[in-house]
Amino acid sequence: MVVDKGKKQKVEEEKNIDEKLFLSVEKLHEIQNELEKINEKATDEVFEIERKYNKIRKPVYDKRNDIINSLSDFWLTAFLSHPVLGDLLTEQDQKNFKPNPFFENSKLSKTYTILEDGSTKVTATTIKWKEGKGIPKGVVQEKKGNKRSHAEESFFTWFSEVNKNDDSDDDEKEVLDIQDEVAEIIKDDLWPDPLTYFSNEVVEEDFEGDEGGEGEGSEDDEDEDEDEDDEEDK
Repeated sequence: MVVDKGKKQKVEEEKNIDEKLFLSVEKLHEIQNELEKINEKATDEVFEIERKYNKIRKPVYDKRNDIINSLSDFWLTAFLSHPVLGDLLTEQDQKNFKPNPFFENSKLSKTYTILEDGSTKVTATTIKWKEGKGIPKGVVQEKKGNKRSHAEESFFTWFSEVNKNDDSDDDEKEVLDIQDEVAEIIKDDLWPDPLTYFSNEVVEEDFEGDEGGEGEGSEDDEDEDEDEDDEEDK
């Protein structure tokens, strides 16, 4: 029997390549595990620093809240001035930022807690709607046949279903993803510096008020005033 030396050499080369590939992949796994350990340690240290500075920020936030509470419609103005959050508030929602005839709660909260396994647990205040004023899950609903369509989505749905689960359908998961995005915007943008958005609204109002200047306005100005009065009458 004649042995094909060329074929035998090819098999040995392929075997060496496979062994080299296997060893390289194993080495990469070891390096990746090492990086993940470093990243976990870094994350823990970042959380510790955040906790430290959250305690330092707390009395400063308390002082800020004392002043904010003395200003009428501060948070409503800031929300409405925000380019994203402002679009989420319906006219009906805006009435709920102060004592109102719709629900009994004087304060609503939503809490995101990061668990040890890396998942997030979300809890929120249950809105105590007054008799006859409740909106199912914060949504104005109307039925068409067997399907339910949302006629108007309320910002207060943010306080309804809060946690994803395996039974959630794609639409529910999409809504919850949007709610998470809203939370991120509030946490990272609105809450750290709400004065930016509140001041923008105030500055715009002052500018509009001073735009006409002193003395009598032009005929065009008078026509605009009449148009505005007509709109208000409507």
